[in-house]
Amino acid sequence: MRLSHDEEENNLSLSKFESMLKTNKVFFFDSEEFEDIILHYMDTGRMNLAKKALKLSLEQHPKSTGLRLVQVEMLIYEDRLEVAQKLLNDLYAIEPTNEEIYIQQANIYSKKDQHEKAIESLKIALEYTDDFIDVYSMIGMEYLFMDNLEKAKEFFIKCLDEDTMDYSALYNVIYCFDFLDQNNEAIAYLEKFIDNNPYSEVAWHQLGRQFYALRNYEKAVWAFDYATIIDENFLGAYLEKAKGLEKLKKYKEAIECYNITMELDDPTSFALLRIGKCHEKLNQKDLAIKFYLRTVHEDPLLDKAWIAITDFYIRQKNFQKAIYYVNKAIAIDGDNSLYWKRFAAINQGMQFYEEAELGYRKAFEAGDINLDTFVLWTNMLQELGEYENAIEILLQATEVFPEEYEIEYRLAGLYYLISDTKKGNFHLNNGLRLNFRNHTMIEEIFPIMWKKKRVQNIIEKYRE
Repeated sequence: MRLSHDEEENNLSLSKFESMLKTNKVFFFDSEEFEDIILHYMDTGRMNLAKKALKLSLEQHPKSTGLRLVQVEMLIYEDRLEVAQKLLNDLYAIEPTNEEIYIQQANIYSKKDQHEKAIESLKIALEYTDDFIDVYSMIGMEYLFMDNLEKAKEFFIKCLDEDTMDYSALYNVIYCFDFLDQNNEAIAYLEKFIDNNPYSEVAWHQLGRQFYALRNYEKAVWAFDYATIIDENFLGAYLEKAKGLEKLKKYKEAIECYNITMELDDPTSFALLRIGKCHEKLNQKDLAIKFYLRTVHEDPLLDKAWIAITDFYIRQKNFQKAIYYVNKAIAIDGDNSLYWKRFAAINQGMQFYEEAELGYRKAFEAGDINLDTFVLWTNMLQELGEYENAIEILLQATEVFPEEYEIEYRLAGLYYLISDTKKGNFHLNNGLRLNFRNHTMIEEIFPIMWKKKRVQNIIEKYRE
């Protein structure tokens, strides 16, 4: 790629400076060359070289305001704010209309979390600068730090009014809309922006994301399609388009889009997994499992892929293969609650209740405190006749779900099973109070309890 004249000049200056350091010869640079050299090293994190360049520059140009301002910037970077402030005060006395003084003053305020003062300083800078975009962007960022998203959005929009190709500002505008849950407002803004900039692939892509968030998948795919027409190498737009096509159940077209992403870049585990899911939806089982296996080969730690393989075989009622793959997953990550939950479900399907109970217990120990985990776990303990253990677990569950009828009905049934009628009655009343409509679940889970006259009498009171 051909370099611009400024880039060529900068590269020559850098080469000349680095040659000087190697040979210990002293070359002359004008002050602007030194500024570019120092800022280049600061931007690339090579602070030792930046400091050497600054020292030499001030020796050659001791009265240069521009170099002193670069020195202020370096001091701020190093959190030497008091020294930076003193130097800035000296520079203000010399050049009170230099916009860079107010910008660096704003940086000091910002470092001190005095964001309102930073904004005041930046607004003064606007009176003296020709580069409005950078100052508007800095004001927008200060408002972001203050969590004032509306004002931040206003100033990022000002950036785009100055330069429609400022994609950083466009992303920040959309971030503000997203944070404020203003999807419709974001769409209105983007449509207006696209009217004036119809070939902005980034705007089309962002428009698609807004439609997707509102579940308007037809419109989302339409917008992503324009983004890919404008830039046929726009990987992110193809991925989003494929996701939209999946939502529309256009699985063949989705696969085509995912395939394009793999032509543009190395195959990702995400794309491979989604292609597998699409093939499964199309009832192309051999292709589905082929892509699931490619996914775990590409990323052996991706839990969604192992779960997809396991669920695939569970749906086929092929429990032997399902248990084989979930065990492989557990061997890779034994602390993954989703793996243990699948392990439990498979063993439950094969009526291996002890193994199923172990799976639900391990899922709980790995951090799964979902209601269905407690319910399924205690179902297994009930099958094994371990009523006291089941009660203990459900009592723990009430700490997480204090007003859950499913837990109360189960506690009632289990207490009746161990002949603790008083506690059984107590929890039955709780369950009926919380949700009378679903009281018939007792008949399914505890048929003996359901037939008891005292249970029916309590139920009748709530029916009335």
